[in-house]
Amino acid sequence: MSKFNINLHEAIFSLSNALDLVGVPEIHHGKRVAFMAAECAKTMDWTEDRQDNLFQAAILHDCGVSKTVVQANMTKFDWEEDPEHVKIGADLLNQSQPLAYLSDYIYHHHTGWNTLQNLELPDEVKISTNCIHLVDEVDILSLGYQTNNPNILLNADKIRDAIAAKRGSFFHPELVDCFLEISRSKAFWLSLERDHISGYVDAWINHDNTREMDFQDLKGIAQIFSHIVDAKSSFTKEHSEGVANLARYLGELFGLSEHTCDMLEMAGLLHDLGKLRVPDHLLEKPAKLTDEEYAAIQRHSFDTYDIIKGIKGFEEIAQWASQHHERIDGSGYPYCHTEKTLSFEARIVAVADVFQALAQTRPYRRSLNPEEIMAILKDEAARKKLDKKVVDAIEKNLQNCWKAALLIP
Repeated sequence: MSKFNINLHEAIFSLSNALDLVGVPEIHHGKRVAFMAAECAKTMDWTEDRQDNLFQAAILHDCGVSKTVVQANMTKFDWEEDPEHVKIGADLLNQSQPLAYLSDYIYHHHTGWNTLQNLELPDEVKISTNCIHLVDEVDILSLGYQTNNPNILLNADKIRDAIAAKRGSFFHPELVDCFLEISRSKAFWLSLERDHISGYVDAWINHDNTREMDFQDLKGIAQIFSHIVDAKSSFTKEHSEGVANLARYLGELFGLSEHTCDMLEMAGLLHDLGKLRVPDHLLEKPAKLTDEEYAAIQRHSFDTYDIIKGIKGFEEIAQWASQHHERIDGSGYPYCHTEKTLSFEARIVAVADVFQALAQTRPYRRSLNPEEIMAILKDEAARKKLDKKVVDAIEKNLQNCWKAALLIP
């Protein structure tokens, strides 16, 4: 099993950028929530470890949200029912060993204090998750007011009054008192602007050191985000995992090193992260896309690169993942690479992506059987779109590739 030297804060921050793409009126929602939660924690003199746990949970609090329609429904301040996304997010974190300890924070970040205080959870978790709930609502209210007037200072008092009205019911009294104290200053509200938030998060990233992580632990984090993007449409369930599994299998067929195969698998898991920006209805459209709609989808592979590039040690993974729509004749996107500039690993991911997508049902066609897929791949190779060597390897191992792509044991 290969090792990766990773700054975990950097990885969480970079991947959380994907969450910013899901239909929020103003990006950096998770980062603003993390900033406000951290400011409350500092004022209440919590330990550094407790502050760090809170910041990580806050920046990932909406990891159960994939669909823009779900995000749109989350702007209701008085939404008292447990939204489904908290359960999805908690389940995702539970599947990742390095982040499983944050699952309770995610599951209860919409639970009111009047309910939360009676649950069998550590007091630290109860108050921390209620802190996320409070500042999450602050940001939602702030965004709502700014649709009519972008000057946040004009509505600061209204937001403070709305939070104060929930003291002791929705929110822990001490948390409300703390928030009302730190939000008295205009500087608090102005600090929510993007430039300040970015600097604040940079400081948090640099506070963590690079650590050696096993591939399986790192894969668990990547799987959280692959599940998020694949849940965006019912037609793409397990697509990223299937691409990752097939890309790894092909890498092993060609005798690539274990570390390279690990990176191929990571590239497959993360290749469609940029699709979180794509409106739901385009991924579900049963008819041909218009030129404008197709252009909206085409940017997703570059958005994938933009998300992953910030993780040191993931430079090649970012390249391979973002090049899954490149073609060796230069007709692909977003870079228009040619045979001379497209790496062999990127070609593997591209072929794995086409194979797995054809094996799944899409709104505009049925799923294809292995022989039908093989005919398309051979035609693409003959037209200098896909790498012939990779396609030939699939033909020689067609049933095994089929099983790999569909995660069949």
